[in-house]
Amino acid sequence: MIDETKADGRIIASAMRLAGEKPWRDVGLAEIASGAGLTLVDMKQHFASKSEILQAFSRQIDDEMLRAAPPPTSGQSTRDALFEVIMARFDALAPYRTALRSIVGEGLPDPLMLRQLLASQHWMLQAAGVDTDGPAGAVRIAGLMSVYAQVFRTWLDDEDPGFARTMAALDRRLRSGERSLQALDDIAGIGDRLIRILARGPRGFARRPGERDAGAPFGSGVPGDDGGQPYPGAPGTQPAPPPGPRQ
Repeated sequence: MIDETKADGRIIASAMRLAGEKPWRDVGLAEIASGAGLTLVDMKQHFASKSEILQAFSRQIDDEMLRAAPPPTSGQSTRDALFEVIMARFDALAPYRTALRSIVGEGLPDPLMLRQLLASQHWMLQAAGVDTDGPAGAVRIAGLMSVYAQVFRTWLDDEDPGFARTMAALDRRLRSGERSLQALDDIAGIGDRLIRILARGPRGFARRPGERDAGAPFGSGVPGDDGGQPYPGAPGTQPAPPPGPRQ
């Protein structure tokens, strides 16, 4: 729950209460400050916009989710671990569902809020034991964002006390996303290897005999990954001799 013993917590709680009572577009900063028992001058020390308030709300939900989500167990599939984490997030959001309907009804989030939503996907993946570093991690974050956004809409309208529709939709989306992410992971892995090679500059394509990129397999089709031999004409190599006469 939101900690209302602090000023920023009171501001967030006031914003969510007002969003539950009227369209989010009609909620103003002065009204939020008044509901928190503060002046606009006081509020300015904490937040400059409604988007900043929503970002802080999302970060608090991240914290509550991370405290409540069970850690992944040995032998548990990534899909099952993510299922538990995402449901823990929905549990943390449950007291604010009416307010969230009002906020979501405003349309697409602004860039600041979108960045925070991507950060939340990062923490959900981390809680499920999934790496989020590098290009492959970015692909996983984007993939989970797609799954979460679709299931979130179902959760907002799910009136079943046990959220049966939400759990069914989440399981279905995770199974579908699992297949798609595996294919994208493979592509991201290739991109990661190419980035490491290109980062070496021109000399990255001309290695000493026996040297190879640890991230690229032999025969990968990347110049210089043919067993460690530099390509013909690379710096430090002799021109290839002309072909001898045919027999």
